[in-house]
Amino acid sequence: MMESSSAATTSVTGGHKRAVFRRPRLRGRSSADWLQLVRFCLVGASGYVVNLVVFAALLHWAGAHYMVAAVGAFCIAWLNNFALNRHWTFQESRESAMSQGIRYLAVSLVALGINLGLLHLLVVAGMAEVLAQAIAVLLVTPVAFLLNRRWAFR
Repeated sequence: MMESSSAATTSVTGGHKRAVFRRPRLRGRSSADWLQLVRFCLVGASGYVVNLVVFAALLHWAGAHYMVAAVGAFCIAWLNNFALNRHWTFQESRESAMSQGIRYLAVSLVALGINLGLLHLLVVAGMAEVLAQAIAVLLVTPVAFLLNRRWAFR
């Protein structure tokens, strides 16, 4: 997808106007964008581990229902991911933590809803709860990244 930076501008040289065309920049292709994606994935990986550890603990040690365990794991992983994303992944933002936190929570709740739906479908299909949670979280990650990048940490 191309940005509109390919628009012509004019340059005055020796009293004559001439059109100057800038080469279009492909969105998402700069090294900063790739670094941001790598950071988001590393934060996500840490949140993924936190989520699965808390999920398994609530499921097996606390005897929680898998849906309740998923919500509990979400809460702990959300705190971990918000702090790391705010201060490391999307650090160039100058907005308040409260403003970003509210948007990040909204995005995360959308992701949680999708995750719970996928988790339930996988468990009903016969998959073990921890494996189902692991797969559901992975499937939701691209949606969460795009919404966070475009809206929560814009």
